[in-house]
Amino acid sequence: MASTPYPIADLQAMCLQIAKAAGQAVAGAAGADRLAAHTKSSATDVTTAMDVKAEQLIRQMIRARRPQDAILGEEGGTAAGSSGLTWVVDPIDGTVNYTYGLPDYAISVAVVAGPGDPAGWRILAGCVHAPARQALWWAGAGLGAYANGRRLRLRQAVAPGLSLTGTGFGYRPEKRQAQAAELAGLLHQLRDIRRAGSAAIDLCHVADGRLDAFYERGLNPWDMAAGALVVTEAGGVVAGPGGSAPSSELTVAGPEATVRWLVEHLSSRRANLSRDSE
Repeated sequence: MASTPYPIADLQAMCLQIAKAAGQAVAGAAGADRLAAHTKSSATDVTTAMDVKAEQLIRQMIRARRPQDAILGEEGGTAAGSSGLTWVVDPIDGTVNYTYGLPDYAISVAVVAGPGDPAGWRILAGCVHAPARQALWWAGAGLGAYANGRRLRLRQAVAPGLSLTGTGFGYRPEKRQAQAAELAGLLHQLRDIRRAGSAAIDLCHVADGRLDAFYERGLNPWDMAAGALVVTEAGGVVAGPGGSAPSSELTVAGPEATVRWLVEHLSSRRANLSRDSE
């Protein structure tokens, strides 16, 4: 492992601790805290009281130990820091699943060197916790990726026609329609498609072999940060348009050959799509 000025093992442990604490709070919430409190981009794009409370807890835990770090969160925006590190957090990825009592929701906590932007960051550590599934995925740069303590190795690339591929959709009707049309042009070339409702979990499922690949348009930094590190530390690739850094335009994850094929097919379409936060 290349030398680094950052305490990656400590940061990884801190990601785990924070994700577990937030997961316990989120899973234990009841009543009004689990109901949609307000909408964002559309009537179906919701935030719960627990989204806000969980992010507040995460921010408090970070500030207690690393007050000099910046924080970027889905609910609270950006808080400036002076250390050069940024925490990128999603208190509940898969909020609609959460409000319906479906188990595919997760807390995503990552810390990056640089800004909270995939084009300029280096992801140092991250954890994705799906408390309803009792699942923990975590990774540290150069330290490998793990699922509930088991070291992860990416599934080998298969032909596109044998690739079980995850994806996701936005909430605005016109964008969903465009995403569906794009998928229709791709579906016949794949084994099948899965849509679980949490990009963070889907990325981790690429790392642990439950998916061969994953793509989605419009992901926010907090949707992808922790899961992307889990993928790359398991031996995979996470890329965007033309093989550049992942972005809101396009994020693709999987073995290098599969990612290259998907990026080529999806970049050629260049659908003007963006994803509304889940």
